[in-house]
Amino acid sequence: MPEGHTIHRLAAEHQRMFGGRRVRATSPQGRFGEGARLLDGLVLREADAHGKHLLLGFGEDGERVLHVHLGIYGKYFFGEAPAPVGAVRLRLSGGAGYADLRGPNACEVLDRGEVKVLRDRLGADPLRADADPEVAWRRISRTRTSVAVLLMDQSVVAGPGNIYRAEVLFRQGVHPLVAGRALGRERWMGLWEDLRVLMAEGVRVGRIDTVRPEHTPEAMGRPPRVDEHGGEVYVYRRAGLPCLVCGTAVCADVLAGRNLFWCPACQPS
Repeated sequence: MPEGHTIHRLAAEHQRMFGGRRVRATSPQGRFGEGARLLDGLVLREADAHGKHLLLGFGEDGERVLHVHLGIYGKYFFGEAPAPVGAVRLRLSGGAGYADLRGPNACEVLDRGEVKVLRDRLGADPLRADADPEVAWRRISRTRTSVAVLLMDQSVVAGPGNIYRAEVLFRQGVHPLVAGRALGRERWMGLWEDLRVLMAEGVRVGRIDTVRPEHTPEAMGRPPRVDEHGGEVYVYRRAGLPCLVCGTAVCADVLAGRNLFWCPACQPS
């Protein structure tokens, strides 16, 4: 599932292509026909993201909001508009090209009240200027739930997924099974600030890179990572391989149905 930086990039791309322009909306697949008719011919006023949710405001005051959650299988394709091929749920087209949406978990038109309900159930997004880490900390500080689970709970922190979760815990030296209430506010703020920096870099470059300059392939004289997710990481999908910092074998387990990676030496229990 795409992590939050990808959705913020999608919002920026929609704004670049369609912002302030009248947009043609169609549903070649037919499953979003009624929603497409509600948007067809309207001007895109606002392209926004909150966590893993894309929110596109259409109409005079942006009162019709296209809400997209890609989920595991959803994908966007941008470019010049050919004839649609396959299961295209939604096509937006305008003077600058087109955007095809395939296989999303959610694709719906919401009004402003429904958008507020959605936002109210989401946690603080490290990529948003209006995010308040104190709101997340109040929840984290009261629970025995592990920090690894809390970082994946979108109602606590919106945007991070499995890669950012594993990497920020490593970078801050926090064992993934530490209970929220045992974390301490200073360590939480360290995690939050690191997430802000890492995810902002993800928006800038379009991939997840988490290693510090001294641990890049060039600095260490090692081969670059080869993985479909791309990017240089410390522990994610590196189970059994030596830690880039201390050489200890990286551990892996399954927690709440998701793979978990950490270094037992750099992240002591």
